[in-house]
Amino acid sequence: MNQRSRLSLVVTQTLVLSLMLALFGRLFFLQVASGLKYQNAALSIQSRDIVNPATRGAITDSSGLPLAMDRPGMQITVNRSATDALPDKGMTVFATLAKLLSLKPADVFTKTRLCGELAIGQRAGCWNGTRQQPIPLTKVATEAQALKVLENPSLFPGVDAAPVPIRSYPSLAGENAAHVLGYTGIVTDSDLLNTSKNYHRNEIVGKSGLEYVYDSYLRGTPGVKTLIVDRKEAITSVSQNTQSIPGNNVVTHLDARLQAATEAALASSVARSRSLGYHADSGAAIVMDVKNGAILAMASYPTYDPNMWQKGLTTQQAKDLFSASKGVPALSRAIQGVYAPASTFKAVSVVAASAAGYNLKARYDCPAQLQVGTQLFRNFETKSQGRIDMNEAIAVSCDTIWYQIAFDQWLKDGGLRPHSSLNDYFFNAARGFGVGKKTGIDLPGELPGRLPDRQWKQDYYDANKSFYCNFTSRAKKSDLTPYLIAIAHENCLDGNKLRAGDAVNFAIGQGDTLVTPLQLTDLYAAIANGGTLWKPEIVRAIVSPEGKVIKSFTPVSNGRAPATSSDITFLHSALRAVATRGTAAGVFANYPIEVAGKTGTGQVLGRNPNGSAKDDTSWFASFAPSSSPRYAVVMMVSQGGFGASVSAVGVKDIYSAIFGVVGNKVNPAKAIYPDSGPPSSIPKVDPKYAKLPAGVMKK
Repeated sequence: MNQRSRLSLVVTQTLVLSLMLALFGRLFFLQVASGLKYQNAALSIQSRDIVNPATRGAITDSSGLPLAMDRPGMQITVNRSATDALPDKGMTVFATLAKLLSLKPADVFTKTRLCGELAIGQRAGCWNGTRQQPIPLTKVATEAQALKVLENPSLFPGVDAAPVPIRSYPSLAGENAAHVLGYTGIVTDSDLLNTSKNYHRNEIVGKSGLEYVYDSYLRGTPGVKTLIVDRKEAITSVSQNTQSIPGNNVVTHLDARLQAATEAALASSVARSRSLGYHADSGAAIVMDVKNGAILAMASYPTYDPNMWQKGLTTQQAKDLFSASKGVPALSRAIQGVYAPASTFKAVSVVAASAAGYNLKARYDCPAQLQVGTQLFRNFETKSQGRIDMNEAIAVSCDTIWYQIAFDQWLKDGGLRPHSSLNDYFFNAARGFGVGKKTGIDLPGELPGRLPDRQWKQDYYDANKSFYCNFTSRAKKSDLTPYLIAIAHENCLDGNKLRAGDAVNFAIGQGDTLVTPLQLTDLYAAIANGGTLWKPEIVRAIVSPEGKVIKSFTPVSNGRAPATSSDITFLHSALRAVATRGTAAGVFANYPIEVAGKTGTGQVLGRNPNGSAKDDTSWFASFAPSSSPRYAVVMMVSQGGFGASVSAVGVKDIYSAIFGVVGNKVNPAKAIYPDSGPPSSIPKVDPKYAKLPAGVMKK
């Protein structure tokens, strides 16, 4: 054998040996090093978990009254292992059950199918658990229906009835609070993908509101029974059986009585607005403790029954929640509705003018209108107020004073050719008050509003330049009017520039400025308390089922408003004047509580679905008592009309509930809070509210 052949043989032998070593190494890794891992994986293929959800903790108000709790329900379940063994696969049983429970046979069939058994588009209402686990058809069965099932096992093979906890929103004080509390639902496949949550199939979890944010405290630990099955799904053994651990209770700052009164005042304001001829399609009202940012009540209109989720939504109910014609009840206007703040924003403009060097005690002209460039900006109702001081300007809500100040400052900053070093007093004041930023409230889905400063103007231009510059080819034919074409041409050329009209509109809370009712409440609370912007909080503490405080939440500051002490003093006086001799004087005449506030009537562009022009947004932002502020109350009614005639009246109703005002006289016995304010101690949660009572029926 020559040298070359011998070398080839050595290379071949080395390659074969390497492959054999790699094969044995991989075999060792799979059978020994990773043996336990794959053994568990194989076991999981043969195991089926039966989950017994824990009793969910209660959500209470500041006195311990339950706003959300688990209550006894009667559940009718189907065991697929039993019905599948029947000659007709249980179809006769399903039809009988449908008749008993007043359900459609098709609904019963879908509810008892594993999701994997149905086509993707037909899985609404399917079961995401296992065959071995009882599949619930309803949790609100009547005693008669349950007895019918239990007393006729031959008629209902594989069907059972038993008491179970179901989530309830009892409304013991007449409150609704659906948008605050949220709702619960069965865990979904997308929920299970979140490994950090450690969810189990068939577990009930929070889906929105406080139920969602504090789910980790409320849900407790479910009990799990793991069954080992063979290839035919027959149970061979039980590998584990753990008991469930109840969830903790969540204590809020809310007062159920005040929540009910706030909701009633808001609904009344909407009705009043409609009686005056306005559309009044939605609204919000908020009560905040100005000393710590605690949310004492938060209402949104329209709303819905939070218990509907436990009963099971019909297709029509699901559509109505997001229907524009119904006012989109699912939307929380308090934190997700954004609106032009209108004249309520003038409190920010006061701080901006002061920073710019204007004397708040001086007198200024309030003409009927002001020419800015080629555009004429008018006072409300084109009315001249003469030469007045700034206090009077806030009281009577003069616009033209602010037009002039904002225009002058725009010119000083360079106008259409801005200086490299800008003062931007108005934008900076608004930014300092939190406009354009989320407050950080402990609810999901909060919107930041909009601060239309120079950067926003540039960003908006960059995003829409193509549309403006190609307007004639991209717009609808109905929009190709000479005016809109001219506007598009102007925006195409320099839509990124802050124009004089932008500046003057901003000063009176119009134009592109948007705030949520919560942001405006936080802003007025800061004016009331001397300048501290609090992070709004609804939840106060987490309490165990045994009554032990597990966690308490202390107030968190979001910083200081950019207002000097003299600015605050001026605003307290001027906002009080609104209620004594200004735009809200007709509402608060002879009212025994010293209310300081500001009306707002926001102009809205666009049209309603019926083609009519949109009505103005009604605002009233306030705090009281003005001499020693404790509460900030804000109400907004979308398309509600004037702030004074609608929202101010609603705010007055809320203050009457807080202080016990009856017929313009204070009755302490009717007051929700004593003179000392909201309760300072964490209440004891009644055990009967924290856990499910004993079973109401035994088989």
